[in-house]
Amino acid sequence: FYRRGELARRLAIFYAAQSIASAFGGLLAFGVFQIESNTIAEWRYLFIIEGCCTILFSFFAFFYLPHSAATAKFLSPEEKELAYYRMQIDSSSVVNEKFAFKESFKIFKEWTSWMILAIEICLGVPLQSVQLFLPQIVARLGYSSVKTNLYTVAPNISGAVMLLILAFASDYTRWRFPFVALGFLFTFLGMIIYVGIDVQSQLRTAYFATFMMTWGTSAPSVLLDVWYNNNIAHEGRRVVLTSIGVPVANLMGVVSSNIFQNKDAPKYIPALATTAAFGATGLALTLILGAFMIIDNAHRDKKSGQKIDVIDIPTERLRDGPRVEEFRWFY
Repeated sequence: FYRRGELARRLAIFYAAQSIASAFGGLLAFGVFQIESNTIAEWRYLFIIEGCCTILFSFFAFFYLPHSAATAKFLSPEEKELAYYRMQIDSSSVVNEKFAFKESFKIFKEWTSWMILAIEICLGVPLQSVQLFLPQIVARLGYSSVKTNLYTVAPNISGAVMLLILAFASDYTRWRFPFVALGFLFTFLGMIIYVGIDVQSQLRTAYFATFMMTWGTSAPSVLLDVWYNNNIAHEGRRVVLTSIGVPVANLMGVVSSNIFQNKDAPKYIPALATTAAFGATGLALTLILGAFMIIDNAHRDKKSGQKIDVIDIPTERLRDGPRVEEFRWFY
């Protein structure tokens, strides 16, 4: 029940937990690998601990988290009414609208939806590469496997911090695409630096490059989702694009797992170069889509004879998106 200009920082706080969890995972792995056991391998202990914690918390989440603000037991009737009003004027065209399959899939009649999916693909490869293979990347610094896990903590923490900084800046300025593009730029530069230098003789620079990698994967994954959701007032269409876009990005883990090959260890130059290429492509597509939105808004203002800001139009009048004359892109 957040308004469009508040959504980035709220989601960022939520998703920052993922980066912190990755950092804690590295710290936990460091501790677990100190266990001396002849019965169970250390990595099995790690899987048992992480798996049990996840399963136990899922039961709490299932019973505690509400389906919507209207069913939230921790909100008073007045707060539920306020939440409904906030969503009606600056989030959704119809609040808590029943999902209609045919109507919702009309979102793919807009070419911008396909562009968003293309950007999701470009985002998914760097995101999954860093999440899955950061220990292998850091291992090139020459530390032991136990110490390598410890050295993944700081980059992941910095990724969470950068996510919060960019998300708050995005909400403050009410701009989305420049910060998504900045994230892609961080990823591209981090990968290129790591590939281009002699890691052993420039350890500090190489380690700093791993920080840039996490900066460039944490922020765009959140801000991209916020960006396209800000421009879709129809709740069903938002659900459809999100339910396809997010899995598409996650599916790119298949690409990441196939480009990081043992024969390329420890440098993994083909994998890092491929990941950088996806980051550069994502950067270009983001800038193209953002430029289109700016130009289209100007064209709409010229056609209507007045300058209309995106916050001037209640979302309850924007059910059909760009097909509505009053529609303005939230870029």
